[in-house]
Amino acid sequence: MAGNRRKRHNFSSQIHAFTCGKTSFQGDHSLIGGPGFSRVVYCNDPDCFESSVLNYSDNYVRTTKYTLATFLPRSIFEQFRRVANLYFLLCAILSFTPLSPYSAVSNVLPLVVVIGATMGKEILEDWRRKKQDIEVNNRKVKVHFGDGVFESSKWKDLKVGDIVKVEKDEFFPADLILLSSSYEEAICYVETTNLDGETNLKLKQALDATSNLIEDSSFQNFKAIIRCEDPNASLYSFVGTMDIEEQQYPLSPQQLLLRDSKLRNTDYIYGVVIFTGHDTKVIQNSTPPPSKRSKIERRMDKIIYFLFGTLVLMSIIGSIIFGITTSEDIEDGRMKRWYLRPDDTTVYYDPKRAAAAAILQFWTDVLLYGYLIPISLYVSIEIVKMLQSRFINQDIHMYYEEADKPALARTSNLNEELGQVDTILSDKTGTLTCNSMEFIKCSIAGTSYGRGVTEVERAMASRKGSPLPQEATEEEANVVESAEEKASVKGYNFVDERIVNGNWVKEPRADVIHKFLRLLAICHTALPEIDEETGRITYEAESPDEAAFVIAARELGFEFYERTQTSISLHELDPVSCRSVERSYKLLNVLEFSSSRKRMSVIVRNEEGTLLLLSKGADSSVMFERLAENGREFEEQTKAHINEYADAGLRTLILAYRELDEEEYNRFNEEFTVAKNSLSADREEMIEEAAEKIEKDLILLGATAVEDKLQNGVPECIDKLAQAGIKLWVLTGDKMETAINIGFACSLLRQGMQQIVVNSDTPETKALEKSEDKSAVAAALKESVIRQILDGRTLLRASNESSEALALIIDGKSLAYALEDDVKDIFLELAIGCASVICCRSSPKQKALVTRLVKVKTGSTTLAIGDGANDVGMLQEADIGVGISGAEGMQAVMSSDIAIAQFRFLERLLLVHGHWCYRRISSMICYFFYKNIAFGFTIFFFQMYASFSGQTVYNDWFLSLYNVFFTSLPVIALGVFDQDVTARLCLRFPLLYQEGIQNVLFSWTRILGWAFNGVLSAIIIFFFCIRAMEQQAFRKGGEVAGLEILGATMYTCVVWVVNCQMALSISYFTFIQHIFIWGGIIFWYLFLLAYGAMDPYISTTAYKVFIEACAPAPFFWLITILVLISSLLPYFAYSSIQMRFFPFYHQMIQWIRVDGQIDDPEYVYMVRQRSLRPTTVGFTARFEASSRNLKADLEKMTEGQAL
Repeated sequence: MAGNRRKRHNFSSQIHAFTCGKTSFQGDHSLIGGPGFSRVVYCNDPDCFESSVLNYSDNYVRTTKYTLATFLPRSIFEQFRRVANLYFLLCAILSFTPLSPYSAVSNVLPLVVVIGATMGKEILEDWRRKKQDIEVNNRKVKVHFGDGVFESSKWKDLKVGDIVKVEKDEFFPADLILLSSSYEEAICYVETTNLDGETNLKLKQALDATSNLIEDSSFQNFKAIIRCEDPNASLYSFVGTMDIEEQQYPLSPQQLLLRDSKLRNTDYIYGVVIFTGHDTKVIQNSTPPPSKRSKIERRMDKIIYFLFGTLVLMSIIGSIIFGITTSEDIEDGRMKRWYLRPDDTTVYYDPKRAAAAAILQFWTDVLLYGYLIPISLYVSIEIVKMLQSRFINQDIHMYYEEADKPALARTSNLNEELGQVDTILSDKTGTLTCNSMEFIKCSIAGTSYGRGVTEVERAMASRKGSPLPQEATEEEANVVESAEEKASVKGYNFVDERIVNGNWVKEPRADVIHKFLRLLAICHTALPEIDEETGRITYEAESPDEAAFVIAARELGFEFYERTQTSISLHELDPVSCRSVERSYKLLNVLEFSSSRKRMSVIVRNEEGTLLLLSKGADSSVMFERLAENGREFEEQTKAHINEYADAGLRTLILAYRELDEEEYNRFNEEFTVAKNSLSADREEMIEEAAEKIEKDLILLGATAVEDKLQNGVPECIDKLAQAGIKLWVLTGDKMETAINIGFACSLLRQGMQQIVVNSDTPETKALEKSEDKSAVAAALKESVIRQILDGRTLLRASNESSEALALIIDGKSLAYALEDDVKDIFLELAIGCASVICCRSSPKQKALVTRLVKVKTGSTTLAIGDGANDVGMLQEADIGVGISGAEGMQAVMSSDIAIAQFRFLERLLLVHGHWCYRRISSMICYFFYKNIAFGFTIFFFQMYASFSGQTVYNDWFLSLYNVFFTSLPVIALGVFDQDVTARLCLRFPLLYQEGIQNVLFSWTRILGWAFNGVLSAIIIFFFCIRAMEQQAFRKGGEVAGLEILGATMYTCVVWVVNCQMALSISYFTFIQHIFIWGGIIFWYLFLLAYGAMDPYISTTAYKVFIEACAPAPFFWLITILVLISSLLPYFAYSSIQMRFFPFYHQMIQWIRVDGQIDDPEYVYMVRQRSLRPTTVGFTARFEASSRNLKADLEKMTEGQAL
C-alpha cells in the first residue's frame, strides 16, 4: 500500500536548506524539562497511565461566544453594559414599588421583549459559529487503533500521542510531529494559507530515525517519547526531543505540522499528535478582532446621556415644585387641594413631610419621564444594520463572477461609517494591481528584448502626448498579431521575434542568452505538475513572479519538467543542433530569498561536472556590487534598461552567475551546513554570512521585467472616489519608480502635478551610511528627512495660494523617521495638504503606524484596503478594514470588516451603500429621538397641568407599547429601504458623498433641530387637546371629557403625528413602508378596540373608551385632524424654505430628477460645480488640468498674434 514510495516529481530545492533531518543539540534544547518546556508525549500510547495523569486538553475546538451554562449570565451582562438598558432595568425594579406611576407588568414586558430580541440575535449568530465548530470537529482522519490498523476517527476524538495518517489535500487535525511520508526522503509539502496568508508551499522533513515507518503495519510496535516546549503562539519556532529505543534526537520547526495547514503534493504522511484543541498554535494565535464602533454610534451615546440629563433635570424641577406645592396644601388649617386629603394621607402627599415627599416624587418622575429614552433604539439599529449587510452581500454589482466571490460584510457595526470615509489607505500589489505577473521584457547582454506595451507606458504616452514607445512597424505588427492568435499563456506576454521560436540562437550573443534562459529555468523553488491527460506541465511557485520566470523559460525553449531530491531536469534547446535535449543538473544547495538578502541563489553541477552558482536579485544595488571586474561588460546598458522598465511600471530582477572551483565550494558547503543545522538564536545571521562569502565575483547576464497589471476599473474607481472628495494614500513595498508609475497609470498622479519626494537614497545619505558611527548616521538621516519635509511644507503653503495640487512620495527609510514622535505632526501636516500620498518600501508595521497617525490625529474616518497578510495590521488599525479576496490567501479577508473581490467594487460600496447606510442610520436615530421627545414631553406637560403629582395621562399599556409596536416598525423600514437618490445618481454625482464626510445629516445642529421639532409637536398636541377638551362638551349628552378620554385622544394624536412625520421625511416609498406607517396607525385603533373590550380589571382606564366615547364623538376625529395639520405645518414650512433657498446636495439632485433634467448636460454640469471640495486627482482632474493648460496656451498664442 505505502511501500510504493515516490522518488520523483515536486521535490523543492528548499530541501537543501538543511541536512536531511540531522539537526544538532544546541541552544534552546538545553531548556527541555525546565519551565516552559515541560510537555511529555507518549507516542502511540495516548491511553497509558503516565499520559492520562498529564490531563492534556482534548481536540474539541470551540469558537462560540457562549455555552449553555454561560449564555444567560454572559448575555445578560452584555445587555446591561449599555447605559440605556441599565436605566430601564432600574425602572423595572422600581415599578414593583409604590413609587411607580404604572403597573409593573406593563413596564417589565417591553424591556423583556427588547432584551429578548437582542439575545435572540446573539443566539442566532452564535449558532452559526456552533455549526462551523460542529463541521470542523466532526471532520475525519485516519488514526492508529493498534495492531497496525488505521481507522477513520473524528477530529474531536484525537488525543495527544495518537498516530494519524493524513492524505493529500487534507488539513492537519492538530499540531503534529512528522514521522514519515510517501517520499523516500520523508519530506512533505505544506500550504499555510490559513495561518499566514502565504500561498507558497513550505517543505518539511521527518527525522531519519522515523523515515522508515512507511507502512500502516510499521506502527504496530512503534513507541517513542517526545519532550518539548509547552503550548505557545509562536508559529515559526519549536524545540523538542524524541526518544526512540534509548536514543535521543532533536526536533525543530522542520518536523512540525500545524493544525489548519494543508498537505499538498504529497500522497500521505504519518504524524504524532503533540498539541490538541486550544493548545494548538493556530488557536493560540487567534485573537479577537479589535472592537470598532462608528462615530455615529459614539455620538448616539452622547445623545442618550443628554436625554438622561434632561430627564433628571425635569424630575428635579418636578419634584421641587411638587414639594413646594405639597408643603402649602394645609395653610391655617385650610386644605387647598382638599381632594388629596392632605390631613389624612401617606408620606407621598404629607405636607408635614414635604421634603421626603419631594424626594420620593423625584423617583416617580424618573420612572414617568423614562419614555424620553427610546427603549427599542439599540435593538432596532442592530436589526437594521443586519438587513443592510444582507443587501451589501447580495449586491450583484459587487459580485466577481470570474472567482465566484460576492461582497461579504463580516460585521454590520460599521455600515454607516462606509458613508463617512475621508481617507483611503491602500496596498498596491494585489489591491490596485492583479498580483498576476506577466513576463513582458528582458535585457540580455546589453540588448533589450520584448515589444509589449504596458498600461503604464500607455498612460505615460497619453500624458506626454507622444506616440507609444516601440511603436510597431508593419512587420512587427504582423508578429504581434500572430502572437495574439496563439493561445494565451498565463504569466507570459512576451513578444519579440528575435528570440522566440528558437530564433535566439541567431543573435550575436547567443551564448549569454543560453545562460540567461538556463538560469531562469533552474534558479527557483517551483514545483512541476504534469497533467496526465494533456501532458501539459504547470508550476506551483512561491510567488507569481517566480511562476512567470519558469513559464517564460519554458516558452523560450528551456522547459523545467522534473525535480528530484538532488537534481533538476530540463528540456533544453541546444544552440548547436537547434533541437530540444534532456539535461539534468545536480542540485547541491539553495540560498533562499529573504527580505534582508533580497536575492536567491542555487548551486548546481552540470553534466560536464562544472559547479555553477546561479543568482537573481530584486535590488540593483544588491546585485551590481557583487559583480566581478570582468563581469560588468553589460552593466551600463543593463542599468539603463532597468530604469526604463521601472519607468514602465515593471518589476525587475537582475540575473548573474559564476563558476566555482571544488575547494571553494567544499569550504562553503561545510560552513553552510553547520549554520543550517544550528538551533542557536543567531542561526539566520550565520546562514547569511556563509551565503555572503560565496555570492561574489558574479558575471552579469541581464535583467527580467514582469508586469503586475492594474485591476479592471481601478483608474475609473479612483477618479470617482476623488470626485467624491476622498483622499487616497498608497502604501506599498515596491520601489519608488514602480510606485510612481503605477500612480500615473491609475491617475493618482498626473503630468504637471508637482511631486514632493522625501528620499533617503541620496548621494549625501549614501556617503553617510559608510560611516561606522551608526548613531551619527541615524541623526544625520533624520535631519535630512526633517529638512525635506519642511521644504515640502513651504512648497505646500505656496501652492495653496495658487491652488496647485501636490503629491507626496516618501520611501520606507524616511518614513521610519517621519513617524517618530517629534516629526510625525509636521509630516502629517504636509501629507494631508497633498492631493496624493505614496509611501514606498513600507513595512507592514509602518503601514499600521501611518494608518493610526491619520486616524488619531485627523479624527476623520479612515478605510484601509489590502489583500495580503502584510496588510492585516493596517486593516485592524483603520476605522474600516476592507479585505480583497485575491491571490494572497485569506489572512486579510479574515481580519477585515468587509471583503470584496476587486478594488473597483469600492466605488459602489462607498458611494452607494455607504451613502445610503449613513443617511438611513442618521435619519433613523434623529427620528427615534424626535418621536420619543414628542411623546415624553406630552407627559411632562400634563405633569405641569397636574401639579407634578405623578399622575400619568396615558394608560399603562399605551406607555409600554409606544416604542415596541405603534412607532417602531416604520423607523426600521426607514433604516432599511429609504433612498434619497438612486444608485445610478449616487455614482453620477459622487460629490453627494461629501454629505457623509462633513456629517451634515447627523450634526448637532440637525439633532437639536429634530429635538426642537419634537418639543414643538408635544406643545401643539398637549395644549391643543387640553384647551379643546377641558371644558368643551365631548359626548352627545353634554358630558365633558374625562382623563381616560383625554389620554386616548392625545395618544391618538401622537401616533398620527409621528407616523405622518415619518411619511414626510421619507424620500423613497416602498410597499413595506406604506404597510408599516399606515398599518401602525390602524393597529393602534384595533388595539384600542380590542384592549378596551377586555375586563376592566385588565383594561383599566381604556375600558370601552374608544367604542363608547371616542369613536361616536365627531369632536374626537376633528381634534385628531386639526392637531395633525398644526403639528406638521412648522416642519412642512421649514422644509419648503430650506429646500427652496438652502438645498442640500441630495435635494438638488432630487429636483433634477423630478424636473426631468437628468439628461440636460448644462444643468447637470451646473449642479456638479457646487463642489464642496475641488477634485485634484483622477483622470477627470487630469483632463481638467489639460484643458486649463491648453486654454492658457491658446490665450498666449492669441496675445502673440495680436502683438
